[in-house]
Amino acid sequence: MNHLELPSFTREGILQAVIEIPAGTNTKYEYNREKLCFQPDIRDGKVRKVNFLSYPVNYGFIPSTRMEKTRGGDGDPLDVLLLAEHVPTGSVVQVIPIGLLKLSDLGELDHKVLAIPADPEKRIITAINWETFQRDYSIVRHILELFFMYYDGLGTLTVAGWGDENDALAEIKKWNVVQS
Repeated sequence: MNHLELPSFTREGILQAVIEIPAGTNTKYEYNREKLCFQPDIRDGKVRKVNFLSYPVNYGFIPSTRMEKTRGGDGDPLDVLLLAEHVPTGSVVQVIPIGLLKLSDLGELDHKVLAIPADPEKRIITAINWETFQRDYSIVRHILELFFMYYDGLGTLTVAGWGDENDALAEIKKWNVVQS
């Protein structure tokens, strides 16, 4: 199965996310486009382990998206941050987007959709949209900002702001490679 080519949305219209890095790990995994499998990222000949705190959220991508370099993106699928307990690498999860973290990675757009599981039983927070997330969990926003500002060395990523669930959906549509 090619995880990159899965549909962004199910037939029922629910967004899908593919998890690369489970919450609570320091090893950075990536989907290998040629081998169609998940592998640890290699940097300087070594398995890349984040020399910082563990990932506070499950990290992955929205299938059938690509942030094209010609339009300012990083060339990868649109990232997703899933607020849930540890989800294994390779899992495909139905999610609800509740926000958009706008990042710049050395001048390239590196936005990340903030999502919760569509299944209420798998949620770790009660927020179901940006408004309730901001009201009840604003500290989580700050934690995520700090994590991404520092996890790969200060100055690599910069926070350009946040958007709500409508901004997240617009970002998904902007980078979707399957035109309906």
